[in-house]
Amino acid sequence: MATNNNTGGRNRVLVQGAQQALDKFKNEIASELGIDYSGDKGNLTSRQNGYVGGTMVKRMISEVENRMAGTGQSPQGGPQA
Repeated sequence: MATNNNTGGRNRVLVQGAQQALDKFKNEIASELGIDYSGDKGNLTSRQNGYVGGTMVKRMISEVENRMAGTGQSPQGGPQA
């Protein structure tokens, strides 16, 4: 059985060094949604985990759309860093 260490399957990180940034982003999203992501993720429901992942995807798509449109705005409406 495969382990959850991102070495195979569709959940692998394609950009070397991006794992820490993705983990930080995931924790920020979970915090904004009021979900405690500090402990064992196995104690969370599929709905909670899916909500975090779905929100991450929405924000990433919004960021790319804003960059492509040249608006210079982040998804939250502030200036880009």
